[in-house]
Amino acid sequence: MTRIVLGIEYDGSAFSGWQFQAERRSIQAELERALAKVANHPVTVICAGRTDAGVHALEQVVHFDTAAEREPYSWVMGGNTHLPDDVRILWAKPAVGDFHARYSAIARFYRYIILNRPVKSALMPTQTTWCYAPLDADQMHQAARCLIGHHDFSSFRAQGCQSKSPFRQVHFVDVTREGDKVIMDIAANAFLHHMVRNIAGSLIAVGAGKQPADWIRELLAAKKRALAGITAPPHGLYLGGVFYPECYRLANHPVFAKLPADACRHQD
Repeated sequence: MTRIVLGIEYDGSAFSGWQFQAERRSIQAELERALAKVANHPVTVICAGRTDAGVHALEQVVHFDTAAEREPYSWVMGGNTHLPDDVRILWAKPAVGDFHARYSAIARFYRYIILNRPVKSALMPTQTTWCYAPLDADQMHQAARCLIGHHDFSSFRAQGCQSKSPFRQVHFVDVTREGDKVIMDIAANAFLHHMVRNIAGSLIAVGAGKQPADWIRELLAAKKRALAGITAPPHGLYLGGVFYPECYRLANHPVFAKLPADACRHQD
């Protein structure tokens, strides 16, 4: 059996999430169906990080094992032929060594995009989160700085989160403005369920002037989800990329140049 690694882009608007769900549309099911037609046998894909309903991916990373012998371009071109328009295989490579899409990852990067203007978008209604109130991106950035490091993120985890530990290592978080968009980039060794959306919801409250910048630090210390802001909608959230050790010979997103040299895998 040969292990193949893929980079996947998708618009999650019309999906119930990454993971297979009976009688519901999922990215995993669409991808496995398409790859099975290329491989001529059933295929099971493993992803770097499962995304929720409505969440997108600039570059999800997956692997699968196959008995079929195909050139990398055949997985890309053949797979895309059988995929719907809202899912695309960006690249394919044979895995190196003991590569595993989830367990070999050192860090994951998410991007949250807020359309900050008085009027909703007719072109990107499900690709951005709309906020009509003017946001102070600099204030949001300063407020988020306290999240960097190894912390208990209980105030920013979903009530139904199944992770054994609330502790995560956030490597960097940046909030910037690009025209009428406010963009938050955040990278960590792993994320709790709804962690990014809960952080975004609280930062929006700060940016709108409803809470002071120190409020984020207070929430982090409180370790109580009920005290934090709303869970921001899924529309503006993207899995931006996954960082792997050099030994696996996969290209990493330029944003990962910000990672500390001692960044390591999460152990839950």
